[in-house]
Amino acid sequence: MIQILRSVCLVVIIFWTLGAHAQNRPMDPQWPVKPIKMLLGYPPGGGSDIVARLIARGLTDRLGQNVLVENHPGAGGIIATDMAAKASPDGYTLFFVPSGHASIAALRKKGLTFDPVNDFTWISTVTTYPLALTVAPDSKFKNLEEFIQSAKKEPGKYSYSSVGVGTAMHILGEWIFSEAKVDVLHVPFKGGTQPFQELIAGRVDVMIDTMTLTATLLKDKRVRALAVTSPKGASPVAGVQTVADLLPNVSFESWLGVAAPANIHPELLDRLNREVNLVVNQPDVKQRLIDFGGKPQGSTPNEFKSRVVKDISSLSMVVDSRRITLD
Repeated sequence: MIQILRSVCLVVIIFWTLGAHAQNRPMDPQWPVKPIKMLLGYPPGGGSDIVARLIARGLTDRLGQNVLVENHPGAGGIIATDMAAKASPDGYTLFFVPSGHASIAALRKKGLTFDPVNDFTWISTVTTYPLALTVAPDSKFKNLEEFIQSAKKEPGKYSYSSVGVGTAMHILGEWIFSEAKVDVLHVPFKGGTQPFQELIAGRVDVMIDTMTLTATLLKDKRVRALAVTSPKGASPVAGVQTVADLLPNVSFESWLGVAAPANIHPELLDRLNREVNLVVNQPDVKQRLIDFGGKPQGSTPNEFKSRVVKDISSLSMVVDSRRITLD
């Protein structure tokens, strides 16, 4: 028995030593020497996809290697998230992560195949923005108050869309309508432009989505905004109220950022953080992010990680208090 224990301890020490040695290896000075993939858990055409491709193009120009967005939609983003968590921390797999990552973590406290915080290296945020509640141009509703009043008179008649069960849009919708004490049906989609198409077709009444998608739709007058989720009195859309103007307890700002698998080399993390922040601060990129309804906002890795931890905690409180489930 003693001999077996000694053997087990020796194996553990060897693996620990090898792991520590790997962490202390110098970063490859030639990195990157091949294309880099950026995983995204939503289909082409949606808000996060638009921004991911904007940042990928900027990184491609700076790094001298193609940064290619790979869309892996499904399960509210979990498919791509799991792939990112299990990828090699060699700098050739990045993860374009939306704030919906925090809502998934809040909803699926058990059963995740990854740790939503510690299985990732948090490189930098890219932009922050409110979500928007919009209706078709011919909708009878002019603002959120009118919609809520109608929903109170006819419980269960009206519906809202999100880009998937467990996403930030879903939790926020449940938060808003629970706070307003109205019964509004949730209609989830896999992402992309389908929620907009269903809104225009009249099969859903309200779309909840990011400003990265709806800013262009608003500008082209293809939708009308009922409200945005910025802090009270801080709507970025002229003439549009915030949800907090009507429901003071409801305020939420979303974000997009770049992450990687856990345990990438510290020098590589520094390089990636620097490159992402330089891309975000390029004048043309900054203007595009503003045009998309967001505020360009790079960060340090620690600032990004702190935001993720805080949002998981905040959304968990909403999920628990509203008894939101995936069933």
